[in-house]
Formats: sequence, C-alpha cells, structure tokens
Amino acid sequence: MSIASGPYGPSELRTTDQGGLLRSSLSLLRRLLAPVLTLALLLVAWELLVRLAELPRFMLPGPMAVGAVLVEQHEFLLRHARLTLTGTLLGFAFGVAAGVLVALVMWLSPLIRRGLLPVVLVTQALPVFAIAPILVLWLGFGLASKVVMAVLVIFFAVTSSFFDGLRRLDPGLSDLSRLYRASRWQDLALFRIPSAMPALASGIRIAAVFAPIGAVIGEWVGAKGGLAFIMLQSNARMQTDVMFAALALLAVMVLSLRFLADRLTRLLVPWQVED
Repeated sequence: MSIASGPYGPSELRTTDQGGLLRSSLSLLRRLLAPVLTLALLLVAWELLVRLAELPRFMLPGPMAVGAVLVEQHEFLLRHARLTLTGTLLGFAFGVAAGVLVALVMWLSPLIRRGLLPVVLVTQALPVFAIAPILVLWLGFGLASKVVMAVLVIFFAVTSSFFDGLRRLDPGLSDLSRLYRASRWQDLALFRIPSAMPALASGIRIAAVFAPIGAVIGEWVGAKGGLAFIMLQSNARMQTDVMFAALALLAVMVLSLRFLADRLTRLLVPWQVED
C-alpha cells in the first residue's frame, strides 16, 4: 500500500509533523517561561535595590554594572571560564565512571563491599576545604588537583545512587531471574543494571550540579587561573563587579551542565516518565 492510498496522504503526514513540532515548541516555551520571568524579576528587584539604597559598587554592584563587565572583559573572563569548564567536565566524566565502577564492584563482591563502603563514606564525610590544600600540595597548581577535587565531590552521589538501584530489584524481576535460573552476571546485565538506571540518572543529575563546585574549590585553594582565581583576585582589589561577573558565568556553567545531564539521562532511561 502506498502512502497516498493509506489512511494518511502526504499532505496529512506533513500537517501531522508540523502539528507535532508546533506542540513541542510550545511545550519548550512554557517550560522556559517561568524561569526566565523569575530571573527577570530578580534582576529588576536587584537593580532597584542598588539604585534606591544608593549602594556603592564595591559593596553590591547592580546587574547593569555586572553586564557591562561581562561585555567589556568577555575575552578575559571566557579564557578563565574555559579552565574551570575543562576541570569540571573531566571531573564529571571521571567521577561518574568511577562511581559506576565502584558500585558494580561493591554489588558483585560482598567482601570488597565491606572494605570499600567505609572508604566511600569517608570521601563524603571529610570537609572538602580540608582536602583541597593537600591535593594542591600533591598534584600542584595545575588541572589535576581540580579534576580530583571535582571527582571527590560527586563520587559519593553517583556511587550510592547506583548501588542502591542495584540492590533494590523489583520483586517481580527477581522472581523472573530465579525462574530462568540466570547466573549472577546474567542477573546483573539483564535485570539489575536496567532496573538501576533511573537511580543512576538521579546520581548523574546531582553530579552535574556539584562538579563545578568541586573544580571551583580546587581553584580557590590554589590555581593559576579559572573563575575562582578571578573571584579571589577581584575580591582582594575590591572589584566586586568583576567577581559577580565570574559568579554569573559559573551559574551559566552549572545550568548548562545540568541541562546536558538531563538530556543524557533521558537517553539512558527513555522509558522513565517524567512530569
């Protein structure tokens, strides 16, 4: 049966595609409208506060002043932002990979689990500001210490989320695995990993938010460049508008990474229904 002789001809198919695209665009606009309006209201309130209270720029610059810095010094700011972004992305990738690997090893071997679980908990319990100077002392002021700091910050979220997902198998799937007499590896590959993917997706979303923070903490303690380096230098020179410009770039970085993580997790868990 040709398309023309089917229930929908070419014109009807084009209309259906256009209607679906229009609905998708409208849905995206509705999702973006609330945060954009909220941000606009906050910026207007911030600017009014600065102007009505006549606050000096070194105390609290207005959004207009911060925007002017972003335009005038964009090359300088973007050059340092690339350093922070590099450490963030590498830390995110290594942290997610390490968390997935450790969670799998902990589930496969109870003996290794008993040995690794306290180490995993300690990585989360130790204050990151206490670890950062040691990492800088060991790894230097370059990129390595920032990547390791980002890994340490997000490692626990990914490991704990994925490990809990591996342990909490649906009773029906567990009965099905026993019914087919699946081996431990078959049970892991066919039942537990697919069942644990939503939990892993949650861990990845959390990691996307905290990875930039880990990189910034590493830069804050010791670095030759990066957004945190700009914040420290501008704060020491009372250039508060430059510091806020660096913070604005960091906020954009966090939101962008979270957006990419959402898209990645939708590919990993296409069957999960979200509101």
